[in-house]
Amino acid sequence: MAKTNEPTIIKKYANRRLYNTGTSTYVTLEDLAVMVKGEEDFIVYDAKTGDDITRSVLTQIIFEQEGKGQNLLPVTFLRQLIRFYGDSMQGLVPSFLEYSMTSLTNEQEKLRSQMSDAFGATAFEAIEDQVKRNTEMFERAMKMFMPFSAGDASTPTAPSKPAQSGSSDLDDMKRQLTEMQAKINALSDKK
Repeated sequence: MAKTNEPTIIKKYANRRLYNTGTSTYVTLEDLAVMVKGEEDFIVYDAKTGDDITRSVLTQIIFEQEGKGQNLLPVTFLRQLIRFYGDSMQGLVPSFLEYSMTSLTNEQEKLRSQMSDAFGATAFEAIEDQVKRNTEMFERAMKMFMPFSAGDASTPTAPSKPAQSGSSDLDDMKRQLTEMQAKINALSDKK
């Protein structure tokens, strides 16, 4: 069905079934979630009373998504949100949250682009490489603290070599950290 400017009407019946009047089919909460992600607007009405129950159905969709392990809302946020009910600030919360989400949505593509530029595909290779070097450095450090492990007891000069190699690894890590800081500073300057 082609998208229109008018929201699709969904009717919720007493048996909890949801009926999409636009497609003349029954739908599930999952179907409604797909509609939301596809930016398709809809309004849900109670079939018996005619009341607009869109808010409670959207909340139910969030509840189901959270129940599936797709946690988006931190527990502290949920607690803070509950604390606002009945508070004198309650009237400001919806407009603040709407403004914040609109800003995040508007900046979403820009953020993705900046993150991709800063930490592109080669970043994962660099991180993997760094993890390997860190592991090797850790193993050498452990050998320095355990000089009498199997095979190393006859080599009294072994601790000095890892220290020199570790020093170049440390210099390399410092250089990479400086490069990453420069990229972060460049990103913040673009704003």
